[in-house]
Amino acid sequence: MKRFVALYLALDASTSTLAKVAALKRYLADAPARDAAWAVYLLAGGTPRRAVPTKELRALACEAAALPEWLFEAGYAATGDLAEAIAYVLPDPVDRLDEPLSEWMEGRILPLRTLDAAGRREGVLAAWQGLSADERFMFVKLVGGGFRVGVSKLLVQRALAEWSGADVAGVAQRMMGYTAIDTPPTTERFQALLAEDTSGARGGQPYPFFLAHALQTEPASLGARGEWLAEWKYDGIRAQVVKRDGQVWIWSRGEELITERFPEAVLEASTWPDGTVVDGELLAWRHGDAEPAPFALLQKRIGRTKLSKAILAEAPVRLLAYDLLESDGIDRRQEPMHARRARLEQLGIATSPLVAADDWDGLTAAREQSRERRVEGLMLKHRSSAYGIGRTVGAWWKWKVAPLSVDAVLIYAQAGHGRRANLYTDYSFAVWNRAPRDAAEAEAALDSTGGELMLVPFAKAYSGLTDQEIQGVDRVIRKTTVEKFGPVRRVRPSMVFELGFEGIQASTRHKSGIAVRFPRMLRIREDKPLWQADTLDSLRALMEVV
Repeated sequence: MKRFVALYLALDASTSTLAKVAALKRYLADAPARDAAWAVYLLAGGTPRRAVPTKELRALACEAAALPEWLFEAGYAATGDLAEAIAYVLPDPVDRLDEPLSEWMEGRILPLRTLDAAGRREGVLAAWQGLSADERFMFVKLVGGGFRVGVSKLLVQRALAEWSGADVAGVAQRMMGYTAIDTPPTTERFQALLAEDTSGARGGQPYPFFLAHALQTEPASLGARGEWLAEWKYDGIRAQVVKRDGQVWIWSRGEELITERFPEAVLEASTWPDGTVVDGELLAWRHGDAEPAPFALLQKRIGRTKLSKAILAEAPVRLLAYDLLESDGIDRRQEPMHARRARLEQLGIATSPLVAADDWDGLTAAREQSRERRVEGLMLKHRSSAYGIGRTVGAWWKWKVAPLSVDAVLIYAQAGHGRRANLYTDYSFAVWNRAPRDAAEAEAALDSTGGELMLVPFAKAYSGLTDQEIQGVDRVIRKTTVEKFGPVRRVRPSMVFELGFEGIQASTRHKSGIAVRFPRMLRIREDKPLWQADTLDSLRALMEVV
């Protein structure tokens, strides 16, 4: 554990890619393979299921530190991070536990999930008594399911390749599925990441996903229209479907094995020839409809491991293919895009249709039909592009339509985490239940409760602003706070923001009756007075557009 904590601190302290790779290589050179297996799993995005509920960790911290709950909560609000707050308040360790990371994970942390509350209490308190402050911080992150660090999977793959001498593309290929939540890492699995294997993928092993960059300029800047294939960008679950050895496996882009959740796609893929791997989108698509259903219908299937006949009938799913990665057991990823697509069509697999347009102006006009087609815009793929790993600039572009947006009022704020723990960065927004007649009526409504005119909460957002903008909003929040609820502050409304989001739907779980998807702040509307912010009717009108 001590060695892994030192690695975490080195990674967290640096913004240099070279320094992070060097730190990882030093760790791999010194760590036993069993420990390295766990370190790579955690750093590459593997997250063991939460072993101890957050509520229990807070109560145990109060018990161990002999603190009243209110005092601990005040410290937690100040730090903005539960693991950091606990590490600060616990008394000095009684013993010194110096066990390897693998023994901590397999012998102490994972078994906590199988214990009752008394057993978890004993295990957590015993661990805290033998760990330093930094190690306690790490322990809480791991048992609470909140472990995060500023490295990407690609960076971990690069470090592994440089340290071992293996080809980075091969490491990336073999790492697919390594971080699956229900498959703990082992020495054998770690060593397999480094083994050069020229025989290709086996069993249900998928390929690394190829990703697109967002197009921020006019498409004409990409060159001749004829060099680019254009497809609709559908809004579903990106997936890889693997058919080998008479079996079908379905992997999400997050490398989660989701085969059992989509029996319709399994049934379809079971007819494919062995040695076929397809990249595509799982979409809710009702039988007989010309277009897919809104993403909200697909959400009813997400996270369900047991599917009733009712939900299968209500939200049927189909796969729309984007690309062919393997056919006849041969890796096709280095073939040009147009050739892979031709092979895909020859297999008779339902494929995302090409958008016909002779020039960029025609394609721009076609893109304007996106919302009525229930798609997010267009995908542009160079005819000669290979299927790469991660993002390759210039090969694939996502040309999305502008997000839906409304002007909303900031009403609540909560502190952020990590380096933003001392700033209010997470905001709640509201719209008027009806349009105020003027500024005076809006101001009067702020001073009354239960009146005819009111602000109705409908969304939370924490992304989209620069550090400088966040600091300015933080100053306003501190000056206009009228009430505190633990880490949350209620402010007197004074700021209007333009919020963007990808989707909108009716919701019985929200007071507004409306839920939005992926909300983020597009800008601060310093030009817009409070009384001119949008209303519930504005949101309802957007639901008719989608």
